Amino acid sequence: MPSLMALISDPAAWAALITLIVMEVVLGVDNLVFISILTNKLPPENRTRARRIGISLALVLRLGLLSTLAFLAGLTHPVFELPWKGPIGENGHPAFELAFSWRDLVLIAGGLFLVWKATNEIHHSVDTHASDDLLDKKAPVALNFGAAIVQILLLDIVFSVDSILTAVGMTDHLPIMMVAVIVAVGLMLVASDPLANFINNNPSVVMLALGFLLMIGATLIADGFGVHVPKGYIYAAMAFSGLVEGLNMASRAADAKKRGGH
Repeated sequence: MPSLMALISDPAAWAALITLIVMEVVLGVDNLVFISILTNKLPPENRTRARRIGISLALVLRLGLLSTLAFLAGLTHPVFELPWKGPIGENGHPAFELAFSWRDLVLIAGGLFLVWKATNEIHHSVDTHASDDLLDKKAPVALNFGAAIVQILLLDIVFSVDSILTAVGMTDHLPIMMVAVIVAVGLMLVASDPLANFINNNPSVVMLALGFLLMIGATLIADGFGVHVPKGYIYAAMAFSGLVEGLNMASRAADAKKRGGH
């Protein structure tokens, strides 16, 4: 693993950190939206305390999962192998391999989880009917403090797995992951309302982030099968998509201003 000073002086590490912070903020705000929905059903005097407890639990769970996944990522010795390989490429290596280590199994399981999670979120975004799913913003919520905290904890577990798998899919360096998670959760804590309002007012940003999750999930699955996708391709695709979305937001703002002037 590169030293901390080497990471600080590496432009690619800074690009990974900034990109990951943005993704973690978007995912974290979605977590915060669910926390807000739950806490708003509590008496006013309990809402702030429940919200702070929920965000604090999210930070603890994320850092704990980071440490666990960092340990599992080091388990690269194959635990079983299937008797098939992909065709040999120009570099002399097979296109994919079926010798699986614990790291590969974690990546494949995590990638499948992200694909399921993103697909489920997209379904909830386009479906106007409420369901009993805990991940549905329109679902019924708890009305007392204890039940609200339990549901917040369950949501934090789901969103922590989501967040950490995204970090693992975007960089191989644990310090970058930890800094990004701490910064994102810190922003959730000190600027929760503006962030939540921005996300709510720009639902296309959430849909774009869910598309990124699908891409990262597919990348993790490919990596688990021995197909390495350079991280630079992922950053480039996300940066280009983000630029296009920024132009769309500017265009919508200009149109709204023009309509308001008439």
